Amino acid sequence: MDRLPAFYPLNDFDPLMKGMVIGGMGIVHVFLAQFAIGGGMLLCYFQRLASGGGDPLARRFIDGYFKALVLVSFVLGALTGVGMWLTAIQVSPRTIGVMVDEFHWVWATEWTFFCLEVVAGYAFYRCGARLSDRRRMALLAMYSVAAWFSLFWINGILSWQLTPGAWVAERTVWSGFFNPGFWPSLLYRTASSMTIAALIACIVINAMPGFSSDERRALIRRASNLMLPMLFMPALAVWYFLTMPADSRSWMLGGSPAMSLFLAGAAGSSMLLGGYALVGLVRQKLYINGATATTLTALALAATACGEFVREGSRKPYTVRESLYANSITPEEVKIARVAGWARHDPYPLPDESEYPNPQLVLGGKGFRLQCSVCHTLDGANGLTHLVGTWSLEQRRMNLAMLQHTKPFMPPFAGDAEELEALVQFLGWHGAGRPRNWTMSNDAAALSSIRAWLDEAGTGPGTVPAAERQGRR
Repeated sequence: MDRLPAFYPLNDFDPLMKGMVIGGMGIVHVFLAQFAIGGGMLLCYFQRLASGGGDPLARRFIDGYFKALVLVSFVLGALTGVGMWLTAIQVSPRTIGVMVDEFHWVWATEWTFFCLEVVAGYAFYRCGARLSDRRRMALLAMYSVAAWFSLFWINGILSWQLTPGAWVAERTVWSGFFNPGFWPSLLYRTASSMTIAALIACIVINAMPGFSSDERRALIRRASNLMLPMLFMPALAVWYFLTMPADSRSWMLGGSPAMSLFLAGAAGSSMLLGGYALVGLVRQKLYINGATATTLTALALAATACGEFVREGSRKPYTVRESLYANSITPEEVKIARVAGWARHDPYPLPDESEYPNPQLVLGGKGFRLQCSVCHTLDGANGLTHLVGTWSLEQRRMNLAMLQHTKPFMPPFAGDAEELEALVQFLGWHGAGRPRNWTMSNDAAALSSIRAWLDEAGTGPGTVPAAERQGRR
C-alpha cells in the first residue's frame, strides 16, 4: 500500500467517550440476545415436560414466559440491535466496514437465521395456544435452533477480532471464523444464555397470577435445572483466556488496572451468582421470590457488563488484532503517515473550527479526532486534558511520540513531527481554557527532538511486559 485510505466522517458524543456509548448499547443488546437464546432452550424443556398433559403447570408457564420473551427480547433486542449498527457506524465505520467486507456471507447467513427466529417466534405467539403439543414443540425447537445459530455465526466474527489466529497470514473466511477463541467463547455464551433465561423465568413465575406457593416452587425448581451448565463456565473461561494473545492476558493481570478491576468484577459476580444458583436453587431447591430473582438477574447483568468490557478492552491496541488499530489505522498506514502525515489529509472540518486561533490548532484538533477520540474525550470520561494535565510541554512531546511504549495498550502515533506538535499544542490550548489568542509553535529544535523520538519508538505496537514474553517462549 502506497497511499492513505479514504477518510470517514466521525461524530462526537461528549462528555461520553465513544467507547462508552457503543459499549453501553452493546451490553444491553448482548444480555437481551442471550436471554432470547436461552429462553428458546428453556421453553423447549418446559414444552417437553408439558407434552401429553404430563405437566399442566409447564403448559401454563410457557404461554406467560413467551410473552415476556417476545416483548422484552424481540422488541428491545431489535431496537438495541439497530442502535448498535447506528452507533458503530458513527464511532468506528472503518472497523464495521472491515468486518462486513471479510464476513459478508457470514452476516447474511446470521440474518437468515434471525429472520427464521422471528418468524417462528411470532407464529408461536399468535397460534401456539391452538396447536397440538407436537406442533408447539416443532415451532419452539425451530425458534431455539435459529436463535442459537444466530449466536453461532456472530460469535465467530466477534471472537475473530481478538483471536484471528491463522487469518492474519491466510486471510480466508473460515480461518478467521473458526479462530482459536471460537469454541470456548461459543460454549461460554451458551451456558450464560441458559442461566439468564432461568433467572428471568424465576421473575416471571413470581409475577404470573394464578399460581400457588407450591406451584411456584415446583416451577422454579424445574427452571433452575438450566443453570447446571454454570458448572463448566470456570473451565471455559480459563480455556478462552489461554487462547488470547500474551499481551491481552497481561492487560487483565495488572497491565491495565481498569481491565484487572473489571475482570475481578466479572469473576466475582459470576461466582456469587453461580454459588447461590447451584447450591441454593439446584441442590437445596430453595424458593426465591421476585425481589431475589431480580437481584440475581441484576448480578448476571453486572457479570455480562464486566465481561464484555474485558473482552473489548483486551484487544488493545487493536480493534482487529494484528490488522487494525483501535483508531481504525492499519500498521502499514502508520508507516506511511510518518512520512506523508495523516491529519492534514482529513477533508472534514471541525464542528467549531472558526473558533480556533490558528491553523496549527485546527490540525491538532483533527489529529485528536482521528487518533484519540474513539477512546478519549477532551474534558469528559477518560479526558486527555486530565490525563496529560500534569505533563510538561517536553513530556507531552516525548510521551506522545513514544506512545506505544508510554502506554503499551495504545497504538503508535500515526503522523509526522509537525502533526504531533500540532496535537501537543491543541491539548495545551484546550487545557488552558481555549483562549482566543495562541501563538503557533515553530521550534525547529522541538521538531527535531520529536522526529528522533518517533524514530526511536518505531511504527510497531508497544512491547509486551517481560514476564509475559518469558511465558510465551
